[in-house]
Order: sequence, then structure tokens, then C-alpha cells
Amino acid sequence: MGAVVISIDAELGWGFHDYPADERPTDRIARSRWGWEQLAETLAEHDIPATWAVVGHLFEDDCAGAHVGHPSPSGWFAHERGDDPMDDQYRFAPDLLADLAESDVGHDIGSHTYSHVEFDADYATEDLARAECDRAVEAAEAAGITMDSFVFPRNRIGHREILAESGFRCYRGTEPETTADGPYSAPLRKLAQATVVRDPPPLVEPTVDEFGLVNIPASLYLFGFEGPARRVLSATVGDPVVRQARLGVDAAAAGEGICHLWLHPNNLTTEADLARFRAICAHIDDVRADTDLTVETMRTVADRVVTEDVTAA
Repeated sequence: MGAVVISIDAELGWGFHDYPADERPTDRIARSRWGWEQLAETLAEHDIPATWAVVGHLFEDDCAGAHVGHPSPSGWFAHERGDDPMDDQYRFAPDLLADLAESDVGHDIGSHTYSHVEFDADYATEDLARAECDRAVEAAEAAGITMDSFVFPRNRIGHREILAESGFRCYRGTEPETTADGPYSAPLRKLAQATVVRDPPPLVEPTVDEFGLVNIPASLYLFGFEGPARRVLSATVGDPVVRQARLGVDAAAAGEGICHLWLHPNNLTTEADLARFRAICAHIDDVRADTDLTVETMRTVADRVVTEDVTAA
């Protein structure tokens, strides 16, 4: 039977710190701690472990805005300085991380870099990528956490060799190309997937790349279909993303492969957003009770893949 993996890009305000101040989605930032807490509570209620890919700066409780020696671009930490810095509660979160580490659910706490650097961007030199990995690892180890899993900010993959050198064992790859909605042009693709297409999101298979890292691709972003179309469809035929996620979970239960779902805490800004996640977790719980479906984290998938490779050898 297959498995379900949930990975969470746990970044609070760091997901938007490189935006101009007047372009930051203030509603998402303001609700990011609430969203984090609701995700953790819902996962605990259903005993579902997840991979929380955490921006390393969140482990800290103070940094004085210095970051001495960090090879970042000019102005990279500007949101921590100046006359109107981002509020501390969106830059630091040792309290939230301590709660995750102490949870009985068995979450996998991994990395989302130290300060949300896009690893394939022009500014992301090897020195910067290495510093982001090293500082993230150091911040986690100071909190008693060893990290194996890595999620690239904005899914922009790069510098995988440095991940391997830094001790990471697996990462979330990008979603496979799908052909189910092939007849539709790109602007209509999400609408078609939500309303016409009845195929589940792709199940994925982990693979070992040339650096020895286990690539665990994503299947479905849980907040990729938003705006007026979502509201209209939710009011008439139900939440289309819940339907897609349920199809993916059912497909995993019926066969082999992983249904890898992902989101950010700051995606949850309303009760409707929380209801979506709760419905998906309830379905995972129900299906797991009646089938051989398993719930894994990125870390346990990597453990399994490595064990299978050793056994096969």
C-alpha cells in the first residue's frame, strides 16, 4: 500500500521578508502564528506526523539584527532594522518549535534554510548556500534537534551538493508534470483540475539523486487554487482542493506511491482555510483506519528508501 506525507513550509514572516514592505501580504503574516498553532493542533488530534521545514532564524529569540559574517546580499536583513522592522513574533519562534519538539506525534523538524534564501537565484552563491545550511543546522542543534529533511524556499532547487555536505538526507522535489488536464491551456489548468478532471494528483516515488539525497517530490499544494473561483465552487460543489486531496489519499491507499501534500502555516488566515486542512486530515485518518495506508514524514521515507537500497544491494 501507499503512503501520505505532509510537509509544511514553516516560515512565519520570513517567507515575505524580501518583498518591499508595501507589497507584503500583511493578512498572511498577521495570521501566521495562528495558522501554525492550528496546524499543530489538527495534526495532534488525528495523530498525523508531518515534516515541518523551518526557517532556521526562528529557533533564535534575539539576533540584534547583526548576522555578522553572513554572506547575504546587501539589505537582506533590512526588515530587522530601520524605523519600521517586522514584529519580533514573526521573526522568532522558539516557543512554537519547542512545542513541536515535545509533541507526542513524532514530527520531523527539517530546514527551510536559515533566512529563506532561494537557492537557484542569481544572488545565491555557494558561500551563501553553505552559510544558510550551516547556520540552520547550528540553530537547530542548539535546540537539541537534528535535521535530515530540507525544503527549498519557493521550491527553487539548487546547490544540492551543499545540502549533502551539510548532512541533510532528503529534500522535497517539484511536482511531476501531469497530462490529465492536457487539453486545457495554462490559464484554465487549475480550474479544469478543480471542476472537470477526475484524476487524483500524481502519486510520487522517492529517488536517490547523484549526491545521495532522497528526492521526495510533491503531489499537491493545498492552497494553489484560491480567489473568487474557490469561493464560488466551495459554495456550490464543495471545496475543490479537499476533493483533489481525498482522491490522492484514496489512490495511495489503493496502490503504491506517495501522496505528498504541502502548505504553509500562513496559508491559514480564515476558518474556511482551517476547515480545508481539517477535512483532509480527517479523511487521512479515516482511510488509514480501514486500509494499509501509512502516514510518513520525509525523514521516515528517506530511512525506508536507504534501507531498501541496502537490502537490494
